[in-house]
Amino acid sequence: LERDTFEIRYKKGDPIGIHEFLYPLMQGYDSVAIQSDVELGGTDQTFNNLVGRDLQRIAGQPAQIVITMPILVGLDGVQKMSKSKGNYIGVTDSPADMFGKTMSIPDNLMENYFTLLTDVPVEKIKELTDPNKTHPKQAKVLLGKMIVEQFYDKQAAEDAAAGFEKVFAQNQLPDDMPEVTIGAEPVMASKLLLHCKLVDSGGEGKRMILQGGVKINEAKVADPSEMITPANGMIVQVGKRKFAKLVIG
Repeated sequence: LERDTFEIRYKKGDPIGIHEFLYPLMQGYDSVAIQSDVELGGTDQTFNNLVGRDLQRIAGQPAQIVITMPILVGLDGVQKMSKSKGNYIGVTDSPADMFGKTMSIPDNLMENYFTLLTDVPVEKIKELTDPNKTHPKQAKVLLGKMIVEQFYDKQAAEDAAAGFEKVFAQNQLPDDMPEVTIGAEPVMASKLLLHCKLVDSGGEGKRMILQGGVKINEAKVADPSEMITPANGMIVQVGKRKFAKLVIG
């Protein structure tokens, strides 16, 4: 019960599952099994890593050195970045998605992102994140370009920035939207989104439509069950960053 979160919950009378006690022991035993000298982890793993040190001492081994790293906060600005939480920038995302997601982060996250994801000097980061010295959008554009360039190249970063400006600032369509081949027969709106791979499931498609986040040829779609007749060049849009152009085939 030394763990701060356990102690708080115990005093409040909130239940603690037995698996929550077992997990640190099982993770800690990994250090015993491999006779670890150094363990790296996020700050959220500090307690579990320290349990590993205790178990090593019990096993007659030298206690490992624990090195923790700061947690990268997700796009929501609240929880740690995680694919399961849907608040992440994927290393395999397209340049446009990487840049667009970066531009969506709250302004107060920029210091965290510049610090953990770039090699910009500390003093420069302070200047970039001070709204009296640098406009937040200007700083975020630089951050987005730097992140894209790490995984692609400078040209891809510039193109992503230009595409973002065209779509979001000038309300124009992107130049590089994917073309999706589809038959000419009518299809339900939610299924059309799934066919275009603009959503991961039919349920997500329905939610996006009901939330007002879907447009076809600039017109909002309000009913997930509406029958859409595909046509060459028809533009399907989900949210602000996902587009597809239909090709009848």
